[in-house]
Amino acid sequence: MASSGPRLTPQTVEVLRLLLTAPAVPRYGRDIARETKLKTGTLHPILARLELAGWVASFWEDPTEHEDQGRPRRRYYRLTGDGARVARAAVTARAGEARVAAPPALRPRPGLRRAG
Repeated sequence: MASSGPRLTPQTVEVLRLLLTAPAVPRYGRDIARETKLKTGTLHPILARLELAGWVASFWEDPTEHEDQGRPRRRYYRLTGDGARVARAAVTARAGEARVAAPPALRPRPGLRRAG
């Protein structure tokens, strides 16, 4: 596994959350895109980065499966054992960051007016 993980954008976190719902179950790209509501042009680079980091493994389906159904061949993705562990930690850390209160909005002090 790579020493530094992939960039954890909000989209990457959504992909990880989905894959964590059933880490050992392979999911194909269009299915992941539909569930996360990401466009495939956004999703596939995320999956490539996760695979490069060792968090995700991919494989192509058996050619006879798609021929029988008259559709293109699917590439499946699933979390690796280490990937599931670090993804869980990353998603949990991200959730904790989101709970931190945002600083209060700046408000003008009463009685002061802007020039202009």
